[in-house]
Amino acid sequence: MKYSKLFPKTIKQVPIGAESVNHQLLVRAGFIHQEMAGVYTYLPLGWRVIEKISNIVREEMNKVNGQEILMPVLHPGENWKKTGRFDSFDVLFKLKGAGDKDLVLGPTHEEIIYPLLAEYVNSYKDLPLHLYQIQTKFRNEPRAKAGLLRTREFIMKDLYAFHESDEDRDEYYKIVREAYLRIFKKLELPVLITKASGGTFSDLSEEFQVVTPSGEDTILICSKCDVVINKEIAGKDCSECGGVIKEEKAIEVGNIFPLKRAYAEVFNLSFTDKKGEKKIVSAGCYGLGISRVMGAIVEVSHDDKGMIWPESVAPFRVHLVGLDLEDKSVMEMAEKVHKLLEAEGIEVLFDDRVGVSAGAKFADADLIGIPYRIVISKKTTEDKLEVKKRSEKETKFMSFKQFLEIV
Repeated sequence: MKYSKLFPKTIKQVPIGAESVNHQLLVRAGFIHQEMAGVYTYLPLGWRVIEKISNIVREEMNKVNGQEILMPVLHPGENWKKTGRFDSFDVLFKLKGAGDKDLVLGPTHEEIIYPLLAEYVNSYKDLPLHLYQIQTKFRNEPRAKAGLLRTREFIMKDLYAFHESDEDRDEYYKIVREAYLRIFKKLELPVLITKASGGTFSDLSEEFQVVTPSGEDTILICSKCDVVINKEIAGKDCSECGGVIKEEKAIEVGNIFPLKRAYAEVFNLSFTDKKGEKKIVSAGCYGLGISRVMGAIVEVSHDDKGMIWPESVAPFRVHLVGLDLEDKSVMEMAEKVHKLLEAEGIEVLFDDRVGVSAGAKFADADLIGIPYRIVISKKTTEDKLEVKKRSEKETKFMSFKQFLEIV
């Protein structure tokens, strides 16, 4: 991809009202554009990151036998009235459709997936069943803030798993828990598994929290046994060992919990077991905020110059910076390196702009935060590419072959 053709370019100004790091840097670097509070357009660089996060999540969900579906954004209000959440869900977007029908913009999908399965699940032979989606969701947050960390429109993965028994559900819970740990390891996000109240869903759940000053949650970390608890349910001392606890601000990027049987009972999601007896399904829900993860990565991986993307989700692997491109021979060399990298399957953002200073190009490269920077200039020879890793200060000189061995 040539930077001269990329939409849009970086901006120097910090967006008005942008207090969090992710909001400031993602807008300045041209990854997202704010349409109103809590609503963003994902621009080409940003969407590449979203897709890579989604694919990492998708890969791990498929490994635990998840089947991907896509449920609607627009829900019949009648389903939400049946569960009582049409009036009790305080951040629900409601609207009127044709025939004065009540409709809802989906903030979560229990009201869709339970009646869906009630039409298809009849026997124990239909279970277990693991269905997930990556979907845009809506919540009418009274105070959208902190960039992608708290929005009114967001992208989320949710996996719903249905089982014959609580025991089977709990075994699968452990499997998905491990899958989440693998996901966050690939994303290079330092998550803390946090005990927390399940709110409307469950008496107990686990959150995956990332410590950041922009976080809206307060978590308590025991200095003695490393137990982490959401402040909502914690005392002054660690419940496990009695050790001293310290407070940290954090952002929740994932949440896993068992679902009570209320939804199954409302929508009559039941099955006939091996003895011919009718039983209510046991279920679990596993959520992960795709767009929130993007913001969280920026919060924990940046410096005073810009973002530092993990290689697993960076929009491109290499930022090829061409200097002295007015010189035809230098431009030809830069074009050659660009083509060679792409031929090796390496994603490249090539800054091919003519007449832009080296300082401006380097500043843009640091702001965008692609893992590797290669500089081509009058000083460059085929055996001496100027290579710098975004997360390091030192510049190294190496041949094209040596660089390929690194990446």
